[in-house]
Amino acid sequence: MPGNIILETQNVSKHFGALRAVDDVSLQVRAGSFHSIIGPNGAGKTTFFNLLSRNLPVTSGRILYKGQDITNLPVHRTAHLGIGRSFQITNIFPNLTVLENIRLAAQALGRHNFRFLSSHRRFKAYEARAWEVAQQVGLETEALHPARILPHGAQRKLELGMLLAPDPEVLLLDEPTAGMAAEQVPELIELVQRIQETGNKTVMLVEHNMNVVMSVSDVITVMHQGAVLAEGAPADIAANETVQQAYLGQLYELAQKEAKS
Repeated sequence: MPGNIILETQNVSKHFGALRAVDDVSLQVRAGSFHSIIGPNGAGKTTFFNLLSRNLPVTSGRILYKGQDITNLPVHRTAHLGIGRSFQITNIFPNLTVLENIRLAAQALGRHNFRFLSSHRRFKAYEARAWEVAQQVGLETEALHPARILPHGAQRKLELGMLLAPDPEVLLLDEPTAGMAAEQVPELIELVQRIQETGNKTVMLVEHNMNVVMSVSDVITVMHQGAVLAEGAPADIAANETVQQAYLGQLYELAQKEAKS
């Protein structure tokens, strides 16, 4: 079962002029949980993730990680603390091999992070970690291939591997299945679940695939117009009439019918 609160926001807001992209959001994420954020386009989900990962400064409110106030910390400091972030658009080095991509991600948070021109022999620990992660995400046989030749699904796995390389405790996954063929999605989600369960990771997920969200989440937070509309277990969210009117509507019912057919 999920444990103590590992990540918390207290009345966090982000304004862009008159636009309240994130509006007074307070939530708690339990260690070891799978916590999903859903909502219609423009609800503020990605902006909220950018605040959590410190890619954007907050307008007001506080962000706590393990009880420590990280509201004003720069991105690299939150990464060193153990918060990893993926993005909707695949973010890899296409001309480097799979292994090199993962090794550089591990090295970026190590003490040799700015010594990119040094002999690779100095980085045996990072290379060993890269092989370990490549195996973990199912890319061991492609480890020496250039990342650019990987199909999109495998590139998503590589991005996950790069995120895992420095061994963060919290994974912020922003639309990890974006652009993937429907038949590839279950494999990636099963991989994320396995990593979360075996690695004692906390996963926060922004995802539009409602079948995925309903099947993997411990807690779902629904955002609408920058604010929290509802929060609860998947069954509670699916049955919430306010959520259905604002976002889900017949979408989830349709997904259920398709799953049963």
